[in-house]
Amino acid sequence: MRELASKRITGYVNWRRNRRKALFGDVLESLLDDIFARGPDHLAITGDLVNLATDNEVDVATAWLEAVGDSLSTSVVPGNHDAYVPGAYDKVAVAWRDYMTSDDARRIRPDNGLFPYLRVRKNVAIIGISTATATPPFVASGYFGIPQARRTVELLQEAKQAGLFRVIMIHHPPVRRAAIWHKRMIGIGRFGRVLREAGAELVIHGHTHLNTIHWLQSPAGLVPVVGIASASQGPGGKKPTAAYNFFTIDGKADDWSCRLQRFQLPEDGTKTPVEVSDDDLTKPETVPPGHIPPELGQDDPEGSPLSIGKAFGEDGDEREPADYAAREEPDKRR
Repeated sequence: MRELASKRITGYVNWRRNRRKALFGDVLESLLDDIFARGPDHLAITGDLVNLATDNEVDVATAWLEAVGDSLSTSVVPGNHDAYVPGAYDKVAVAWRDYMTSDDARRIRPDNGLFPYLRVRKNVAIIGISTATATPPFVASGYFGIPQARRTVELLQEAKQAGLFRVIMIHHPPVRRAAIWHKRMIGIGRFGRVLREAGAELVIHGHTHLNTIHWLQSPAGLVPVVGIASASQGPGGKKPTAAYNFFTIDGKADDWSCRLQRFQLPEDGTKTPVEVSDDDLTKPETVPPGHIPPELGQDDPEGSPLSIGKAFGEDGDEREPADYAAREEPDKRR
């Protein structure tokens, strides 16, 4: 109990009151059994492997991660719970490093920064972004900063030149109004400019525990931004039951196909997920609206191009808190 201090107290109380009864370990195992029965090439985990980020939780999550798959077949980005209090992020960055590292060790910066990372699996480039940072009690926001934005553009452009299908993994939804103010991502406008400059084929996120599809603009058209329910949510909760997204990617540069099948546990307590949707993400006009109308995700489409250096800093009221600045690299150009 010694670790239950500061923000962890409020989180512990919230968990006992609101989430504990609806989160069952066997729910997650049922989901994983179904996932692996479909023979995926790669498993993408978009954060929140722990709740309060205690040492014991991190150790258990690390053991679970190693049992689920090796670092070649599994990629992870951290969520806000993985950075729940100061110091937690540093612990998971060490414990899960192999799952959050670029294929090319030369991409790891001298300051030991891991993000964004680039991993290539067959014809797919996986670009992992971190929005995880410690926040005050009752706040679960994330942050996407200027240096990470610049490097993300570089990786996206490099992957495009290599003719790869580009998938961005991120915890917080990079869409306006997809999360309430104290759970939003700071830097949404910046992320939108990254997409409009460099493009991507798919963005996947967690955080909201909702099954959603939003759309953001890129040079080649609309990019699907896909969220998912918690993988451990049992029936009877306020959020949808546990689900997972299964993407089938095929084709070649400028002629990709991306099929999204969504599987979810029924509310009646049945432990076998059922298919609830099947969409062709390369044809936005055929995809039913997501949780938020697409127009709410159109992030100031007339914004300045990223070739103008200061564009990364033009985020209106999305200022950089002092604690974020300490974590970011010494790149203060605007």
